Amino acid sequence: MGSINMAPCVCTCICRSFLLLVTLLLLLPQTMQYIAALKLSNFLKTFKKCYSIGSKSSVGRIQHEFWPLGEIDPKNSKFPCCIVWTPLPVVSWLAPFIGQVGICMEDGTILDFSGSNFVNVNDFAFGSVARYLQLDREQCCFPPNLAGHMCKHGYKHAENGTAITWDDALQSSMRHFEHKSYNLFTCNCYSFVAYCLNRLCYRGSMQWNMIKVAALILFKGHWVDVLSVLRSFLPFVAVMCLGVVVVGWPFLVAMFSFALLLIGWYILANYCLNNVLES
Repeated sequence: MGSINMAPCVCTCICRSFLLLVTLLLLLPQTMQYIAALKLSNFLKTFKKCYSIGSKSSVGRIQHEFWPLGEIDPKNSKFPCCIVWTPLPVVSWLAPFIGQVGICMEDGTILDFSGSNFVNVNDFAFGSVARYLQLDREQCCFPPNLAGHMCKHGYKHAENGTAITWDDALQSSMRHFEHKSYNLFTCNCYSFVAYCLNRLCYRGSMQWNMIKVAALILFKGHWVDVLSVLRSFLPFVAVMCLGVVVVGWPFLVAMFSFALLLIGWYILANYCLNNVLES
């Protein structure tokens, strides 16, 4: 009796297994298509992601591939991509923080605005370089077109003037200042360097002015040698001591008053009276 009762159960199990197998076979093509589509979708997403990353890195490499710079050579007055500074006669004796400043091309040639309608080339006015600061070209914006700006000032940068290389920016600035009148208080060598940095959009900023250029070279600049330090401060110390001996302590008050007036004027002119400055 047991064997007779188990026969229908076995037949039922076989039939169910057969139906399940048939169902799986029928669904197999659709399942394979779904898996293939899923894999293709994931592959496309991965490919797009990799391609976008690769494209960005390629653009970055293109934007930041520069010719290697030569070594800084003070003996031959070669300071590639540097801001350079030297003391001025008489003026620096009374205010040692004031001097002649220039900016250098990629080959180290010094450019400085030293007179009306005149930019010195490779002949730094008022003596050899005393301090220098090399700038990083990768912090500049060299857009090949309006859509290629690396800075946040796209339209403003394009309106004020852009450049595709470091030297291009300096040469364009030089042509612009060849039509400028020199004035110690409103349009001087610091104005020229600030104009160059704005055209380069250095550090992503287009707000460079005389005060910022002076602070950059004075606080971050490097002395060429010990003689440069003496050449910059010894006349100031000598004048100060001579004035105290001859005139007395009021001479020190007059010197510091003169320095404060100069600083006050430049701060006022650069931040409150921008229309007075020629840029």
